[in-house]
Amino acid sequence: MRLLASLIAFCLLALPLQAEELVLGLSQEEVRITTRFDGSDILIYGAIKRDLSAVDPEEEPLHVIITVAGPSGPTTVWRKERVAGIWMNTDSVEIDRAPSFYAVATTGPLPDILSETEDLRHKISIPRAIRSVGAPQGIEDAGSFTDALIRIRERNGSYLINEDSAELRESTLFDTRITLPANLTEGEYTTRIFVTRDGAVLTHEEAPILVRKVGLERWLFTLSRQQPLLYGLLSLALAVAAGWGASTFFQLIRR
Repeated sequence: MRLLASLIAFCLLALPLQAEELVLGLSQEEVRITTRFDGSDILIYGAIKRDLSAVDPEEEPLHVIITVAGPSGPTTVWRKERVAGIWMNTDSVEIDRAPSFYAVATTGPLPDILSETEDLRHKISIPRAIRSVGAPQGIEDAGSFTDALIRIRERNGSYLINEDSAELRESTLFDTRITLPANLTEGEYTTRIFVTRDGAVLTHEEAPILVRKVGLERWLFTLSRQQPLLYGLLSLALAVAAGWGASTFFQLIRR
């Protein structure tokens, strides 16, 4: 019995102390999309609670990585080639899962503060956040389709990498701002905070941000999903009314 108790005590003493603990906050926990919505800024802030007795003054400095990921889903990426003088879609690759929005903010260059092993484990960088298992036979450069998807979404503001945009004060307080574009997909967005040292993740925390349509946007979205025929007739009626109104307006001007 004494031998068992001694063994348990030895194992407990051998366990590493948790020297860092995260506390985080969001300026908004819900984003409402209305007819006038043109994007939003989210302030992400928090503190690293540290066990000062476990801090080595000669150890590597702490860094913070913040990610915000929108709802993920499959998507198809096409390759266009010139065939007989006409640009046409030829090959395609089905990406199994890609976030509709993904932003990364860091306190330093990402390759310097995060190892490849930790990136693979936690899926932090943009390429790691995209899951593409395989490609059709005959396509040898499947990775280029994922690269193309990243470039397209970087251009329209859906994928962001903001190195050195987060601030960490006295290895304790951190904050950054993430800009959400106007073309947001409705759903739950996951905010993740990682504290790293020498490329290794010490601790991490996450919190949700709910993005939803309200008002007229919500009504039209629900109508298009639940009663598509009525939605189509309403859209046609609005188009006819807009055309008639424009025609009448120009006739009055000519008079």
